[in-house]
Amino acid sequence: MTKLRNANLDTLSSTVTVPSYDRTGLTAGIMHFGVGGFHRAHQALVIDDLLSQGLARDWAICGIGVLPSDAHMRDVMKAQDGLYTLVEKHSDGHLEGRVIGSIIDYMFAPDDVEAVIERMASPTVRIVSLTVTEGGYNIHPVTGAFDLTNPQIQADLIPDSAPCTFFGITIEALRRRRDRGITPFTIMSCDNLQNNGEVAHRTFIAFATAKDAELAAWIEASVSFPNCMVDRITPVTTDADRALVASTFGAEDQWPVVCEPFFQWVLQDSFTDGRPPYEESRTQLVSDVEPYELMKLRLLNASHQGLCYFAHLMGYRLVHEAAGDPLIAEFLRAYMDREGTPTLKPVPGINLEDYKTELIERFSNPGVKDTIARLCNESSDRIPKWLLPVVTDELAVGGHVELSAAIVASWARYAEGIDEEGEPIDVCDRIKERVMASAAGYPTDPHSFLRDRDLFGDLIENVIFVTEYDRALELLHRLGARHTLAILLGHETDPAAAPVAETLGAR
Repeated sequence: MTKLRNANLDTLSSTVTVPSYDRTGLTAGIMHFGVGGFHRAHQALVIDDLLSQGLARDWAICGIGVLPSDAHMRDVMKAQDGLYTLVEKHSDGHLEGRVIGSIIDYMFAPDDVEAVIERMASPTVRIVSLTVTEGGYNIHPVTGAFDLTNPQIQADLIPDSAPCTFFGITIEALRRRRDRGITPFTIMSCDNLQNNGEVAHRTFIAFATAKDAELAAWIEASVSFPNCMVDRITPVTTDADRALVASTFGAEDQWPVVCEPFFQWVLQDSFTDGRPPYEESRTQLVSDVEPYELMKLRLLNASHQGLCYFAHLMGYRLVHEAAGDPLIAEFLRAYMDREGTPTLKPVPGINLEDYKTELIERFSNPGVKDTIARLCNESSDRIPKWLLPVVTDELAVGGHVELSAAIVASWARYAEGIDEEGEPIDVCDRIKERVMASAAGYPTDPHSFLRDRDLFGDLIENVIFVTEYDRALELLHRLGARHTLAILLGHETDPAAAPVAETLGAR
């Protein structure tokens, strides 16, 4: 077995593609917070594409970790010279393996935060990018306000303190660039958030204002925060993936990345101090990202939530198996057609009917082996950002919310923590205790879950939504997930309903 190191690239199996470029002499023009699977299957891949064309040699990547859990990535990156294997899994079982060489350094901020800040303050760094998850921006899920009461944020706001958050580190690096007369870098969010650049702009400015109002004004006037839409299903790496890389490609890789073949990155062309030649890659540069963002968030991401809770309750644990269930597939397409699509703007260059068909096919890819648990995780961050905007827009025009309400109800039923066989559900959420407690209140208060205004705003006061939610949640408790879907789609009649039951199929 060959360890994945620079010195060993020539000895790897011919079945895996290795960097064709000389990694020596590359300069890190990008520093990235949150080096996980998605970044390594997406932005790092694009830079590797460009390097393979002889381009972007001053746009390599230096990763940054700030969380205690990032120490493992530090160790892996050091042991493997920043190299890792990217494996694209096709639905027919075909595998494409490729060693990515675009990450040339990794810095763990708790080891030496001063060194990280100085590296970011260097004029060679021209983009700071982020994949810090939907919940990483420290914003209130309903008001959208930056949470200045967060203890870590408060600690970073203490004068002359050594920063520990990516907000504090980034703002201090920008302060030093301003004081030294160095052009500021672009801050590029690549997270699954609508208007992610604007979210980053709002949160960084809020932090900077609390720290130094004059600096905040300079950042406001000088720093670009481009929006982008990113899309590639990238499951969590497992031991089975590591074994697959070893047996198929002969490489001992401690942290490979597996992903689907599909790739999309739509990026607003707005940068402070230059950018890589993205137009020579698979990236689509546009002036307005919003139509693509809405398409992805309200069709793909919201459909993931439409699948995961029902699927778990029905006994599925892998996404492709659930998406292969005709009832679940029909429910997802009905949601997309009936409720998600009407809220979208025209999407230049995209055939939405083909896109929706392809989504179901992507979910059904058996090679990816994405887990239901991954889609269920951190629902309190996901549902308010991906699904509830659809509900709001549909209610505003008198549209349909039956299936969206059923998805929320399925989350409530899942969050009770007990499945239909009486087995425990391992709910993973940043506010786990709160959502489980509100879900558990159903027997005495059917609306207990909806009363959390931090998550649902004033939806509890909307009779149309609450009626549909009540119906779905009652069906889930009385008949179970499969029968609930069948009734919602008009394939079955509720045995307890009046003779003329109003269902989706009857409308």
